Amino acid sequence: MTEPNDGVVIGEDGLARPAWAADGLLREYYDTEWGMPIRDERGLFERIALEGFQAGLSWATVLRKRPAFRAGFADFDPDAVAAFDEGDVERLMADAGIIRNRQKIEATIGNARAVQDLRADGGLVDLVWSFRPERTPAPRTMAEVAATSPESVALSKELRRRGFRFVGPTTMYALMQAVGIVDDHLVDSHRRGSSGVWAE
Repeated sequence: MTEPNDGVVIGEDGLARPAWAADGLLREYYDTEWGMPIRDERGLFERIALEGFQAGLSWATVLRKRPAFRAGFADFDPDAVAAFDEGDVERLMADAGIIRNRQKIEATIGNARAVQDLRADGGLVDLVWSFRPERTPAPRTMAEVAATSPESVALSKELRRRGFRFVGPTTMYALMQAVGIVDDHLVDSHRRGSSGVWAE
């Protein structure tokens, strides 16, 4: 691989990616998922949950454990997770396949109930996507990629007001990147503009 001055890494396939997505599972995730628009309730709930579990850890760790997370959390069906009880919390705490953090497990269950409550007021998808900024960034290097934005701060505040937990501004900016609300693909990455949400 080679790394030119524009901040991307050129893989053996000739495609340019940021260094964090150069190899393995992260490369597959970057090429096929990261930044693609997610506009369904279950999909957004899953991403909010996984971003919350990722806090303080690496995203690669979360991706490796995602199949176990999906099995343990009923494929992130909000109605199923909202019905979880203390027995389910203990079951998940005993599951070595996931990140066993009681506060995050309990928050995910509580967040599922908050998703249900949102349905009477437009729903999770409309709420999250209402914080899409008027324009997308155009970073050339990873140093130019923000950690938060005014929109992620506002989204975090609104979700907390609605009863969500583990939805801080940095976590919500990572969510916005992951689900295509902002296009933080580096300018020279082969994925820049591929989501179809933003006109280049």
